[in-house]
Amino acid sequence: MSRLIHTLAALAVLGLAAGCSSASDIDAAAAAGSASKKAARAGAMDFWVDPDSPAAKQIKEWRKAGRAQDAHVLKRIADEPEALWPAGEIDPGPIVKAATESAAEENRTALFVAYDIPHRDCGQHSAGGAADADAYREWIGKFADALGDGKALVVLEPDAVAHIVDGCTPAGYHDEREQLLNEAVVRLKQQPNTKVYLDAGNPAWIRDPWKLVDPLKQAGIEHADGFSLNVSNFQTDELTKAYGLELSGDLGGKHFVVDTSRNGNGPLPGAWCNPPGRALGTRPTTDTGDPVLDAYLWIKRPGESDGTCGSGPAAGKWWPEYALELARNSKP
Repeated sequence: MSRLIHTLAALAVLGLAAGCSSASDIDAAAAAGSASKKAARAGAMDFWVDPDSPAAKQIKEWRKAGRAQDAHVLKRIADEPEALWPAGEIDPGPIVKAATESAAEENRTALFVAYDIPHRDCGQHSAGGAADADAYREWIGKFADALGDGKALVVLEPDAVAHIVDGCTPAGYHDEREQLLNEAVVRLKQQPNTKVYLDAGNPAWIRDPWKLVDPLKQAGIEHADGFSLNVSNFQTDELTKAYGLELSGDLGGKHFVVDTSRNGNGPLPGAWCNPPGRALGTRPTTDTGDPVLDAYLWIKRPGESDGTCGSGPAAGKWWPEYALELARNSKP
């Protein structure tokens, strides 16, 4: 199964400060990390770790090149579960099916992002998406079919609702988008072991949570397990949790998940695209300390670019030196 995922990964878009750790710091962390990690996750939902992630492959390359310490630091990314982002330009079925089946072999939950809504990202760094409504329905149908009976968690269409609220997506597309999102939630929830979280942006974007309430309702939040926050962003756990609890209250107690993949040092004011000096955040876990906050997750894959800014590659492309910086700046 690992070889199959390695082959299919090339077909997917699996799509950013202070102080470096010494070698002794890293070794000490490694010695204690395995046992503490298992203890922290005991009794909690256990998420699948992709053995062929970009970080895992980079570690192999760096070891061959004699960069053993850098490879060791990068394990802080490679050893953690991250969401897969199947590309919208191809059939998502093979990579979704392979990951879900591999996760099932370990009795774990696979993490995914469905990101193919028409007029995606308002023509910005991650522009694209399905050609039209029917193409999107077909894509979501293949995605859902591939999940089968496996345990999966799907974050649905980052930015799509927030771009309705901020006006970036033209008004003429709003009704269709809400309808497509509603249909997508319903279709994905037909899979018996799939959880769906409809994306709701981040606290620094739509500053008044109540503005999201009606669009989320129109987009099918009633049928979803909840909403997601901070995807691909850097807002702190504290701020995002408070925002999520307020929005949850406005939505009758809906649960939520938070992307903590790159928020260890919080945001860099005025910079959202590949900002320097950022760090990995809270490791993925369902042990959040709040019954409404279902999980801290790594939804954005750390080390994959936000776009061609800050000398970065295209959105979703692996950027090893940025990944290394995130890992070095993080707490062991």
